Amino acid sequence: MSNATGDWQALPHGPLEKLSENLWRVSGSLPRMSLRRTMTIARLGGDRLVLHGAILLDGDTMKKLEALGAPAYLIVPNGFHRKDAPAYKRRYPGLTVLGPRGARPKIEKVLPLDGTLEDFPKDHAIRFEPLQGIGDIEGALVVRSADGLTVVLGDVVFNMDRKRDPLGFIFTTLFASAPGPRVTRLFKMLVKDRAALRRDLERLAALPGLTRLIVAHEKLAQGAEAAAALRTAATFL
Repeated sequence: MSNATGDWQALPHGPLEKLSENLWRVSGSLPRMSLRRTMTIARLGGDRLVLHGAILLDGDTMKKLEALGAPAYLIVPNGFHRKDAPAYKRRYPGLTVLGPRGARPKIEKVLPLDGTLEDFPKDHAIRFEPLQGIGDIEGALVVRSADGLTVVLGDVVFNMDRKRDPLGFIFTTLFASAPGPRVTRLFKMLVKDRAALRRDLERLAALPGLTRLIVAHEKLAQGAEAAAALRTAATFL
């Protein structure tokens, strides 16, 4: 689909997947490689939506998204997942765009932020927590639903299989990005204190009621697998 400015060009993606009464995800493709990325949608009170790691969706899926509520907050999870954010801001000028404090300079090369994750309003169901040891380049979104807690991360943890296409093979093998769950070789280059990040991942794994882990790339972990995935990823630090 294209919007009035012609800048809304969605790549192939999956359906809007309902995970709980206030939580959805979409798995989308990337150009020229098999690596997939994830967009998470959480609903605040007043039928307002939080869009985390936004990816462009086709017209029918956008209608389904808008039927869930009004997009109110656009979260750019780090300095790498910023590609589609400007198009969302143009489509919804009233969006409040937030991102991690440490990634602000990189994000603002393509889109000004209205604030950082610390400026997200207090809400009983949705909150952001800092991640230690990485200089505030990413945070953790924690969503409380009727079935428990969901932790949403960007690139700090990958959870995917090795890829067979040329670019995917290089990314997952040479850069040690798979098999998951794990902290990748590339992300570890950004970590300032590995012990601190390891403790934080283990802390998230121990959250009471943890029932789901969503990561940008790419598998969803549910039930006991959510905590196990975080603990396994921590062993790579």
